[in-house]
Amino acid sequence: MPSTITPEQLASVGTIGRTILDEVGKAFIGPPTVTEAILTALVARGHVLIEGNPGVAKTTLVKAFAQTLSMNFRRVQFTPDLLPSDITGTYILDMRTNTFVLREGPVFTNVLLGDEINRAPAKTQSALLEAMQEQQVTIEGETKALGSPFIVLATQNPIEQEGTYPLPEAQVDRFLIKLRMTYPDLADEKRMLQTYDKPPPPVRAVVGPGEVLKLQALAQEVFVAEELLDYVLALTQFTRSHGRVYLGASPRATLALLHACKALALLRGRDYALPDDIRQLAPLVLAHRILMTPDAELEGGTGAAVVTEALAKVGYKTPRR
Repeated sequence: MPSTITPEQLASVGTIGRTILDEVGKAFIGPPTVTEAILTALVARGHVLIEGNPGVAKTTLVKAFAQTLSMNFRRVQFTPDLLPSDITGTYILDMRTNTFVLREGPVFTNVLLGDEINRAPAKTQSALLEAMQEQQVTIEGETKALGSPFIVLATQNPIEQEGTYPLPEAQVDRFLIKLRMTYPDLADEKRMLQTYDKPPPPVRAVVGPGEVLKLQALAQEVFVAEELLDYVLALTQFTRSHGRVYLGASPRATLALLHACKALALLRGRDYALPDDIRQLAPLVLAHRILMTPDAELEGGTGAAVVTEALAKVGYKTPRR
């Protein structure tokens, strides 16, 4: 059914989106499409994994984005000796009352930065699984709900780097979007050299929890035509039937692509989704969820290449009038 979003609401969302991009741009020198992808994940109620070599401003980007949100922000530096309880929290004995009280971990926040998440072993990484999927944590048998909104922004170095652990496949699948940050282009790196010794302008908070929840609710109202649903399904089916793919995109990935598509359309001032939204987001949403066959991995095959092939071979069927 058609969307119920008003033109005034669309205009307001567009203003918020542009303002956030401008504010992040004060501290982060790089393409605004990266910031737009993170904002899309927030509006779609998802999480973001940012991968890149050391020194490409992953943490700077996340901290600048968090500063545009007037919400609670916590940072965890992942290390090999980090324990799951260091993330979720634990019960401790209060000597004054002789009772056990919960000391909440950093996961009890709105925006959680997991810095270098693959520096910790799988047991610690998996402490985030329940929080990311169900927005709750279980501590010593007791379930505690997390606040809303809630987003995990994690950074990691490529797994070929020394002292890192690959993320469990189940956890990678919980990230709505995976961004791969490369070295900046020449113009951006020159701009960095020209400004590194000057304090950047302060990043201003743009929205609070209430506004973000409203954006998330509006995104659910974005209209998606049946032909677009068929297009999303055709792309994910292509990955499942590909000869070099061991495990294709799951139904969760299909749903994730739909949610992200609606969020991006809203941020761009539309109450309806377009095929271009899907084409832009498919590499960010699907690629990290695809597992290649051993032979394909040895030959350098990647999920990103499969998604690129799918976009080239799977056509969008225009509705008949």
